[in-house]
Amino acid sequence: MIMSIVETKNISKVYNPDIVPVHALRDVSIKIEKGEFTSIVGPSGSGKTTLLNMIGGLDKPTSGTVLINGKNITEMKDRALTEFRLQNIGFVFQHYNLIPVFTAHENVSFIMLLQNKSKKEIEKRADELLDAVGLGERKHTRPAQLSGGQQQRVAVARALASEPAFILADEPTANLDTSAAMNLLDIMEKMNKEQDITFVFSTHDQRVIDRARRVITMVDGKIHSDETQS
Repeated sequence: MIMSIVETKNISKVYNPDIVPVHALRDVSIKIEKGEFTSIVGPSGSGKTTLLNMIGGLDKPTSGTVLINGKNITEMKDRALTEFRLQNIGFVFQHYNLIPVFTAHENVSFIMLLQNKSKKEIEKRADELLDAVGLGERKHTRPAQLSGGQQQRVAVARALASEPAFILADEPTANLDTSAAMNLLDIMEKMNKEQDITFVFSTHDQRVIDRARRVITMVDGKIHSDETQS
């Protein structure tokens, strides 16, 4: 039997339970398989970002279980969870979150330094990833000298640097114009098809939704529909 990369089992999340309870997620169960290119969509407040945060181990559910490659991350202590995220999950955020004093190459290299990889391996992989996102010639450039689209491509390269099981992308195109967004999506879609890299997006951007092969729609903290697109 093939194990899912991600599986959530009846997860719920309630914020402010003792004051004014806010039910962000209600009994959500999904499975993500290797090689998927999936968008989690829905209006603001639907729970899509909360679900992404649960899958990424950035927050813990009030009840239910999150399994990553069969491991229950909801039971992990903070230090163990931080190490697990470092080794298994890549993140791409709406606001890039690059380190401003680092060059593109240093931003991509940083996570591999945390993984204690060799200098030679770090140099080689950072170069390869920046070439893959079309920024090999800008590797010594700091984020402030890059466009928004270029910064987000560095963020994708950084997310891939740790060789994660999958990439979580939270509104990755929200701050990009159409040309930059399409270029970024072309890169991620190519990586997905050619290298079988798994991408899970949280988005309201129709440009992303149109590219996704699976669309999970959330409403009021619940899964409203789960459809595979041709």
